[in-house]
Amino acid sequence: MADETTNEKHLLKETAALLGAEWTDPTLTREHWELPDGSTISTLRWLDAEPEIVMLHGGGQNAHTWDAVGLLLGRPFVAIDLPGHGHSSWREDKEYWPFTSAESIAIVLDRMGLDDIALVGMSMGGLTAIHLAAIRPDMFSRVVVVDVTPSQMEQMKKMSEADKGTVALTSGPERYESLQAMIDATAALAPNRPALLIERGVVHNSKQFDDGQWGWRYDSLRRPEGQELTEEQQKEQELSFTQLWDDVEAINVPIMLVRGGASVFVPSEHSDEFAKRAKDFRFEIVDGAGHSVQSDRPAELAALLTDYLS
Repeated sequence: MADETTNEKHLLKETAALLGAEWTDPTLTREHWELPDGSTISTLRWLDAEPEIVMLHGGGQNAHTWDAVGLLLGRPFVAIDLPGHGHSSWREDKEYWPFTSAESIAIVLDRMGLDDIALVGMSMGGLTAIHLAAIRPDMFSRVVVVDVTPSQMEQMKKMSEADKGTVALTSGPERYESLQAMIDATAALAPNRPALLIERGVVHNSKQFDDGQWGWRYDSLRRPEGQELTEEQQKEQELSFTQLWDDVEAINVPIMLVRGGASVFVPSEHSDEFAKRAKDFRFEIVDGAGHSVQSDRPAELAALLTDYLS
């Protein structure tokens, strides 16, 4: 990969202007935490104060997906690059699932000395948040899950490529001729998202290789030829996700599920199941938002978080 430096605030001031948020030039601090197996988890702290919220992004995203929400929240938080994403290490076994990721993140949060903190997760980050809150009930005060339920794998089998939105990029090309080609590919799948937010999102989620081509800043979920999962293994994997419903029942703090109004990832029967399982539940729909609510309607999501976490 070509040598590079990362500008954590790329187009951030312009994003604040787009959102009508006051520009305060927030402090962003990148940190790297080594795990016992030698891999690293990268975190991005917003503001200098002790974090009040932990943010977990979805599959194929990174910590910067929360930037627009962060500008509107004005509260200290830490956004985490899940394993295999952003600036965190890639895994040889490609086990980028809620269970393994939750265990890694718990280690990092312990080292940061965080407890009694709110936890927000979107898509794969939402499933990770569910498991994390279940295995570490001492650590979190409230949980917010954005546009996902433990029945996600079952639901995705019923969805078209158009239904998946930008999630479809994870199964698309791994290399592009230019950064602009990546921006164009994303824009085609995110009709509800402002062009500025698409550009800055792609810049933070891309890297250029030595041959001049560009690719995503996350590991491919595709297994090498000869290592594909058997049909039985795929069924076991799907079953393991549905076991997260038991984690929903185990969570003893308030939990809010947020669905994108234009998304089909969370059908009514799955949100109803969430309501039955959760002990202290709130359900909200953000009109006009696709799966990535934080990118499509950051102001509305920030308002919900401010109300729920205050």
